[in-house]
Amino acid sequence: MTQPSGLVFVYTTLPDEGVAREIATDLLGAKLAACVNIYPGMTSVYEWEGKLETAREVGCFIKTREGLAQEVMMALRKRHPYTVPAMLVLPILSGNADYVSWAHAQTLDEAMK
Repeated sequence: MTQPSGLVFVYTTLPDEGVAREIATDLLGAKLAACVNIYPGMTSVYEWEGKLETAREVGCFIKTREGLAQEVMMALRKRHPYTVPAMLVLPILSGNADYVSWAHAQTLDEAMK
């Protein structure tokens, strides 16, 4: 059975898996994330300072409570090596009840802060 989740993904890209693991460990340790999915081996193509760029990156989906999204983004910004990082908040509309409960239990209850 599904239920409204109260969860979001904070999506970002990083230059390599090592940096991604360090940031994931920090977010988990601070109880700002329930889980961080790291997707290595992406190729990003974009324009930067008037020049077409191609870079190998890793994508990260940070699962957290909706109420913690801004705090996650502030923590991520402090550690992020890019000048203009992509940090996007994506809704998770619903999910299986046992996973949603687990994810909430892994993160700070913003009402208790």
